[in-house]
Amino acid sequence: MFRRTHSLLVVAAVSALLTAGAGNAANVTATATVSAGSLSLSSSAAPSVSATLNGTDQTPTYTMGLSANDETGSGTGWNLTVTSTSFSTGGGSPHTLPTNTSAITAITASCAQGTCTNPTNSVSYPLGVPAGGSAPTAVKFFNAAADSGMGDFTVTPTVRVTILANAYAGTYTSTVTLAVVSGP
Repeated sequence: MFRRTHSLLVVAAVSALLTAGAGNAANVTATATVSAGSLSLSSSAAPSVSATLNGTDQTPTYTMGLSANDETGSGTGWNLTVTSTSFSTGGGSPHTLPTNTSAITAITASCAQGTCTNPTNSVSYPLGVPAGGSAPTAVKFFNAAADSGMGDFTVTPTVRVTILANAYAGTYTSTVTLAVVSGP
């Protein structure tokens, strides 16, 4: 009987210690500070088209690979804008292509790295690229609605350039100006 009582006392003592230890728990608050990054647009594109005059209007295309990065963590959305100067041969007696020569016909967007919230775009295509002797007011050519477009994206517009059958032969250049603006 002594052994049995002694064993019961040991079990009761261990149980009391375990119960006492459970009352010593502590709650700890963990903090994660997430700082806003930037909204940016970049490109290393050097697009070009070529056409050989043959008596018909031609519509060659080029693409521009753009990096649109929304690292702000704001969810306010963003939009891309475009404007350009007219295609011109330059020099003392320049030839130009019409101001409605270029149009964006399609765009693809894909997550470039990490985890992204795909952009919800509401712009319709084809969309004329404004052009003039000096670049006119830019137009929105792609957007990410609020709560979309968060992360780093490769955005690739396809641009159609119309070369009329009566164009002068030569090398034409145009300065295309792109920008990213906060808000859809």
